[in-house]
Amino acid sequence: MLDVLVIGGGPAGVVAAMRAGDLGARTALVTEGEFGGMAANDGPVPVRTLAHAARLIRDARQLGRYGIQVGEPRLNYSELLERVREVVDDVRAHSTFRSQTDSAGVQVHENVGVARFVDPHTLVTANGLTLQSDKIILCPGGTSRRLSVPGADLTATHSDAWGLSSVPQSIIVIGGGATGAQVASVFNAFGAKIQLFQSGPRILPTEDEDVSAAVAAAFRESGIAVREDFGSIESFEKTPAGIRMHFSRKGNRESAEATLAVVAIGWVANTSELELSKAGVQINARGFISIDEFLRTSAENIFAAGDVTGRLMLVPQAIQDGFMAATNAVRGSEMKLLDQPAPMGSFTDPEYAQVGLTETKARVKHDIATARVDFKSTTRTIIDGRTTGFCKLIVDRTTRKILGCHVVGERAVEITQLAAVAMAGHMRVDDLAQVPLSFPTYAGVLGRVGAMVTRQLNLNLDWQGNRAEGTH
Repeated sequence: MLDVLVIGGGPAGVVAAMRAGDLGARTALVTEGEFGGMAANDGPVPVRTLAHAARLIRDARQLGRYGIQVGEPRLNYSELLERVREVVDDVRAHSTFRSQTDSAGVQVHENVGVARFVDPHTLVTANGLTLQSDKIILCPGGTSRRLSVPGADLTATHSDAWGLSSVPQSIIVIGGGATGAQVASVFNAFGAKIQLFQSGPRILPTEDEDVSAAVAAAFRESGIAVREDFGSIESFEKTPAGIRMHFSRKGNRESAEATLAVVAIGWVANTSELELSKAGVQINARGFISIDEFLRTSAENIFAAGDVTGRLMLVPQAIQDGFMAATNAVRGSEMKLLDQPAPMGSFTDPEYAQVGLTETKARVKHDIATARVDFKSTTRTIIDGRTTGFCKLIVDRTTRKILGCHVVGERAVEITQLAAVAMAGHMRVDDLAQVPLSFPTYAGVLGRVGAMVTRQLNLNLDWQGNRAEGTH
């Protein structure tokens, strides 16, 4: 019998297996598909590669402004897909996680098919493998939520979109969250005519309202038809040219047509075939595996980590979960979930990113000060010709603690990472304002907005390091 069995080869599962092996446990990892899971094979790695191609097309169109004469960029999609495959293979081949997992003595079983429980200590896989273990860590990830209306089987998921053999002439994207926005942005850059439908009043509903408004405006300016608060979908039907979607709002029926319809309305736990009831593992009202503060499930010997828990469905958090679950499985429950800054963003055009509280949520419990600097007034963005967007900082007036940072525009994700470091280090906004960040840089934008908040709070600084950006 094994000491630890890990189900799932994504970031959470790989780190859990590696950690358990490092702690001396006899460990095995089984994965339905390839090592690396969704992140390497259907998530951030291939998606970011496509987004990078979209960014290169955008940048190529700017060359003439800097005296560099070239022709209009043209996309060869089949060659781009070959590059995506090269990147995925390269990442998989050179993954430090794979070498570390091997060095930890972990047995890795790839492409085993679906795994299911026989009892709380035993699982069997579709390819006939039977594994028994004292402790089990569930990291099967998630899968796209599907619609349940007539004709929904005619639609595609974001995974199908990334696997297209050619760029469709037009796409209906249903769901204006992070995934839908990224599908819309990337394929808009590739030349598809995009209609983006969001049932709620704004796209990117979990972002700060200023971010949602700015991205929606930029999308519309780029040619994307953004339909917010559009109503409800009634059905889909096949047409000679593709697909037609019927929807209605307050009794008014409408339709939209495109070559392809992509549904991106959320993520559900990938547990339907695990037969969790045979292990005594319960799910919560949202359909994710219930866990306690130690990532332990309702079954004493079984833990869960990553997307399957329904928490922050991001790679960094999955990695932390995997490490914590394995530590607790081997050593006993000693590591608890922490409330840490969790930066997140998307490589759309324009980029957007956030860490901490939105302004609306911050006002509920805090007396806040906010400042916002527009990219049209910052030196580096002017130099680069990327003046769309802003950086916004939210601070508690009493403690001077940074509560949130929200960015739209070039290098938004990188700027937000810096804010997350400041927040994790418990820097006050006046501390941030006095860091002599290099000029002219994107990081310097954060220093400038920090100085703006500091001035609002009437704090006297011994030295204000961001005067070069016009804060005096």
